Amino acid sequence: MTLDEARGAGTPADDVKKLTSKVRTDHHIWGIYIFIVLISIVELFSASIQEVNHEDIYGPIKRHVMFLGIGLVIMLGLQFVHYRRIYSAIPFFVIGSLAAMVYVQFFGTKINGAERAIDLGFATVLPAEFLKLAAALGVAWILGRSKKQNGGRVSARGFMASAGFIVACCAILILQGLSNAILVAAIGLSMMFVGGVEMKHFAVGAALMIVVGACFMGYMTRDKPDEPLTTEQMRVYELNKQDPDSVRAGLARGKTWRARLDRFFAGDKHTAKITDENKQEQMSFIAQAHGGFFGVGPGNSRENARLPLAFSDYIFAIIVEELGLFVALLLLLSYLWLLGRAAHLTMNFRQTLPGIMVIGCAFVIVFQALYHIAIVTGAAPVSGQPLPLISKGGTCVLATSIALGVMLSVSRHAARYNDSVAVKQELSVLPEHLQSENPLTAGKGDKD
Repeated sequence: MTLDEARGAGTPADDVKKLTSKVRTDHHIWGIYIFIVLISIVELFSASIQEVNHEDIYGPIKRHVMFLGIGLVIMLGLQFVHYRRIYSAIPFFVIGSLAAMVYVQFFGTKINGAERAIDLGFATVLPAEFLKLAAALGVAWILGRSKKQNGGRVSARGFMASAGFIVACCAILILQGLSNAILVAAIGLSMMFVGGVEMKHFAVGAALMIVVGACFMGYMTRDKPDEPLTTEQMRVYELNKQDPDSVRAGLARGKTWRARLDRFFAGDKHTAKITDENKQEQMSFIAQAHGGFFGVGPGNSRENARLPLAFSDYIFAIIVEELGLFVALLLLLSYLWLLGRAAHLTMNFRQTLPGIMVIGCAFVIVFQALYHIAIVTGAAPVSGQPLPLISKGGTCVLATSIALGVMLSVSRHAARYNDSVAVKQELSVLPEHLQSENPLTAGKGDKD
């Protein structure tokens, strides 16, 4: 029932008001977005000093603002699209993301020793950023179709499909980097936990993923059999002051993972001498120590010219240096607030599907932000993860904007448990297999 139909049918004024109230703009999400973008524009300009072209010092920030503008258009457009239409488009988004990942394995551009990007000439696309979001939306699509009407639990078949899909996404992502696979595994398990998977199934799935992941890591980082080194190889190791035994540690990317883990668990990592291998971590620690509680002020960073990848993988260090610990904590709180807002919405929707979609998108954004901050502060081993909406990288900005657009769409169109007229309208447009009542609000609307 639309608003006009409700009025024409003589629907009571209170019910008409409830129908009107379901169409809303979520000011929490928009407020968080605006705050993060403001920090992004100021800090990316400062952190991009290593990329500044003498002919156009504003080049990096112009590109970033352009992608933010495109992302804003995406968000504005998606918020007016009913979430059921977005749900119907999820399979196409997943297939497209997976196809791009397969393509990049054979024809991609190498970044840091792995095929990660598709060079379009005018822009570089990182399909992994889209696949992380596609993994969350794919799990939401599966869980939405797999809910048992009685009790709102996910069927065993739904659990197996979700777990298999996550494993497949992790398998293709791990070829490019371990951190993205870890993120997708964490997102998938979290969505299954909050999405109604039975605890016995969840425990089995989590245990299997941990065991398989540990075995894979052990295999990739194991010591290779001793091989005799030629005189030429020994000379190269001596010139580079390398330990020949370290060359035998790990296979392919596993060698990089093992070196990073060794540095992470070193007892003196915060006071170790700066080398080519640990320069990122050490310069990041120095930048944060220089900022202190209140920072040195926007544009006054001392380390932005020396910290590798200050504009992307380590931009949080520049934020701490320039704006101080208090603002950095406020930024962290903003990401956590986004997750809290998603949880609040999930607990108020009458149907299960919109809650799974909105919390899945929040997991993608917030988990990536937390991972970035953990890496920069030394709480996690070194890896490459951009800070959503802030780090340089158009693909990440666009993927994050799509996630926020989906959250805005769900928030705008999904019925709350106390909107009786809106609930009836929602049931009239959702297919029967998606009409699973949210167990958190089941029966509450009838009592109010």
